[in-house]
Amino acid sequence: MADSPKLQLELKDVYGKYLGEKVDIILRHQTLSEVKKASPNVTGKVVITGLQGFPQGRYKMDIDPPSYQYVSQFVNMKASGTTSRLITFPIDPDKVTGVNFKAYAKLTQDLRDLLEKSDMVFSFEGKKGEDLYSALDDIRKAGLLNIATKTNATSFSNGRTVLSYIGKLTEIRGDRFFCDVTKTLRSETKNSVAEGLFDKVSGSLHTPPPGFVSAESFKTSDKYGNLQLTFFTNGETFKADIDIDDAGGLEHVFQVLRNKLSGSPTHPYNIHDILVAYQHLDPGYTFVTTPNA
Repeated sequence: MADSPKLQLELKDVYGKYLGEKVDIILRHQTLSEVKKASPNVTGKVVITGLQGFPQGRYKMDIDPPSYQYVSQFVNMKASGTTSRLITFPIDPDKVTGVNFKAYAKLTQDLRDLLEKSDMVFSFEGKKGEDLYSALDDIRKAGLLNIATKTNATSFSNGRTVLSYIGKLTEIRGDRFFCDVTKTLRSETKNSVAEGLFDKVSGSLHTPPPGFVSAESFKTSDKYGNLQLTFFTNGETFKADIDIDDAGGLEHVFQVLRNKLSGSPTHPYNIHDILVAYQHLDPGYTFVTTPNA
């Protein structure tokens, strides 16, 4: 006799760890008036029984963890035996109660050098190096580490990274930072278009600083979490607005419903999880939450 259909779920965070909290699962049959509910504590694989199998085994599955984004997807059950699904959940920024950041001494040398040269960052004037790093609030620090990680992982054909060309930070936000750069960075970025590293894009949404004009914008070809460099010049010097674009990553990488998202779609914690899960880049910080509080 064939085994009864079973649904086996592995519900994990972007680091591949089980969520470790109680979640609500609702399975709605797509043709029958059948609804199956479960609220397991996810410390391992979750098995749900009593479901229809093929050809009448199509369900819409909604999963709502306390500390992570709400995920929805369809599942087609096998006629018998076990149907398995691995689902990765991005953090819910509204549920983060703290962030564990890497120590200053563990930052890359290029990032430490950049912070040491950045003594006039807007709202943090007079601070540089470790003092500047320590003074940043969680959102700005997360944004800095996201972009530093991505720029350090983006290398030109000469072997140098984007990060190594950045001269001095002038403003740090959660979703971007502004900086002084050399003409060489713009030239290397422009030349890399032929190699497929960057594509030229519109920079119309990026406002030039006073006295500067737009000097083209470029974006890496990543499908999600791409790096954008928007340059400005006054004819002699260059500045850049550098950010990482969500580009629908939460919806497509994690199948998070857009109308269920909390906070900004470019929240740095969302970018963190896209970098870790999709690009396998670790910005070097983890989240603290209070499940079921």
